Amino acid sequence: MGEILVEVATDVAFGHGVPAQLGISGDALNVAAAAAAAGARTGLLAVLTDDDLGQAIAARIRELGISDELLKFRTGQQGVYLVHSDPEGQREFSYARKGSVGSTLSPEDVNPAVFSAARAVITGGIACAISATSRAAVLKASAVSRRFVFDPNFRPRLTSVEEAAALLAELAPRTFLVTPSFPGETSALLDCTTPREAAAKLRSLGAANVAVTCGAEGIQLDGKLLAGDHEFFWVDAIPAPSVVDQTGAGDAFVGTLTARMALGDSLAAAARYGAAAASLVVGGKGGTGLIPTFEQTSAHALRATEGELSSHA
Repeated sequence: MGEILVEVATDVAFGHGVPAQLGISGDALNVAAAAAAAGARTGLLAVLTDDDLGQAIAARIRELGISDELLKFRTGQQGVYLVHSDPEGQREFSYARKGSVGSTLSPEDVNPAVFSAARAVITGGIACAISATSRAAVLKASAVSRRFVFDPNFRPRLTSVEEAAALLAELAPRTFLVTPSFPGETSALLDCTTPREAAAKLRSLGAANVAVTCGAEGIQLDGKLLAGDHEFFWVDAIPAPSVVDQTGAGDAFVGTLTARMALGDSLAAAARYGAAAASLVVGGKGGTGLIPTFEQTSAHALRATEGELSSHA
């Protein structure tokens, strides 16, 4: 659940007449697309404009294998962002989203029967920061969901450190999985200097499982083993075959990880698939420019594992 945005992507600095590629993105859509590609039956709760643009976005959502049954359509302005990516895939964003139709998401849009039946519900800090009603919708979802997954996705332009940290502490006891990033979010929101310290702190706040993403290094996990005990373990990042645009890499990780856990994989195995998916999506432009199939993701994860074994042989 969250906000869907129109994406305008360029390879050069913004300016009049520069070539650009239009797309549909936003963290909620990126996550849902990754979850659907990973094999989960996926729905998306979001608000779109009740016009031709909203219908075009809905069509793209269906193309990505996501159910449109939960979409809401209202009169308003669709949120937009512009992203400039350099040859190394680094990005600069500009947003036009204040008062967007997506920010009208409210608790009335959260159907308890649907959310309690779902094997997992994913949302993030952006959905909480764009409006008071959207934040209330997230809080309601966290209370009625069987497995609530929260990506802090802290954005200083949308909310303060204090508000985001308080929200994370409030939601942690309700979460099946929390996925903060190191060092940015773990330092700002948790006052932790290491991934392991951040994972332990979130567990102490009540989170059932934690996956701290550490960029090109890997993922620090703190989760349940088959025997029911918790343990720290590390998953190495998987090198990307090519880097065009890093937009959506973290979302692909979260969506793939959650989908595979909902389908029965262990936290460690699911995180490995998430790492593989994240390393593939950066080869495309835009948040949903390249969504690998699960066959591609699993093959990429296997090749990386075989490479690691060969290097240690």
